[in-house]
Amino acid sequence: MSNLYIDPKYKSILPLRETEKAIKEIKDYFEQALAWNLSLQRVSAPLFVRKGSGINDDLNGIERKVTFQIRDDNDADAEVVFSLAKWKRMVLADYDFKADEGLYTDMNAIRPDEESMDNLHSLYVDQWDWERVITPEQRNLDFLKTIVRKIYNAVRETENHLRSLYPQITPVLPKDIQFVHTEELLEMYPDLTPRQREDKISEEHGAVFIIGIGGELADGTIHDGRAPDYDDWTTPTVNGRKGLNGDIFLWYPILKRGFEISSMGIRVDRDAMLKQLKIRNALNRTEFAWHKRLLNGELPLSIGGGIGQSRLCMFLLRKIHVGEVHSSVWPKDMLDKCRQAGIKLL
Repeated sequence: MSNLYIDPKYKSILPLRETEKAIKEIKDYFEQALAWNLSLQRVSAPLFVRKGSGINDDLNGIERKVTFQIRDDNDADAEVVFSLAKWKRMVLADYDFKADEGLYTDMNAIRPDEESMDNLHSLYVDQWDWERVITPEQRNLDFLKTIVRKIYNAVRETENHLRSLYPQITPVLPKDIQFVHTEELLEMYPDLTPRQREDKISEEHGAVFIIGIGGELADGTIHDGRAPDYDDWTTPTVNGRKGLNGDIFLWYPILKRGFEISSMGIRVDRDAMLKQLKIRNALNRTEFAWHKRLLNGELPLSIGGGIGQSRLCMFLLRKIHVGEVHSSVWPKDMLDKCRQAGIKLL
């Protein structure tokens, strides 16, 4: 265990059973608000996919996947998904979604190599994965910002709905979300780490979308890792900056830090994917079935992302630990410290 934060003054606003009721209220309401704001249809999603299909995401490329053999298929290997970024785009094509239509689904994942189980990080990941067909004219920064604002509006609507049910939970989100590029953050805070920059800008604005995550910055570093074959982090936008993707951060006073609730972006087209695969020395992926479909023009242009379900519940219910809103396995010393502090993990 590392980086567990415990505030001796912390006390959960809602008891356990009321928390469980509130979790369902948040998920039901936000799901509908997201679908309405983005014109999305719910679809069913896989928990696991075939190994070697190219459909699963690789995150930073070093994390182990949970794998098993399918006995009735000659012990073929399957692996639990990390996310569904590429699977969703394939479904948009196979289900014949049109421009400005899209899908959302429940994504559940297991990430055994999570580096630091702390207040925010768990082996278990649950999120709303969504994807929407776009036109060539919509592959630009202004359109990305429009979609970000729609998602943020759905979050604020859910916060206001929760206040009507639990008046003791006071809304804290600002009316508008702000936008900043990772290059700007580097210029503003050159002596801080990327994580510290996120905290600084989140505290300043309350809600911010950080643009351009994955590409190399002016000092030769990257703000954070991104796979080369779903988000577009190399396309030029304005003032020499690059990237059509980013993360939504909210300032969370309970943890005194920026709180990421969504990673999203306009997806790679053929040229962007080849460029990014080359940068990451991963051109061998062009032999995967999914990548061949993209290169052959069989997949639509799209925008998409993931929104953390437990993250959103944790934020809106003012919980100090993600384990208060979802059940997982935690290190014994973490369980002991939380128990001593009166923090009840599910």
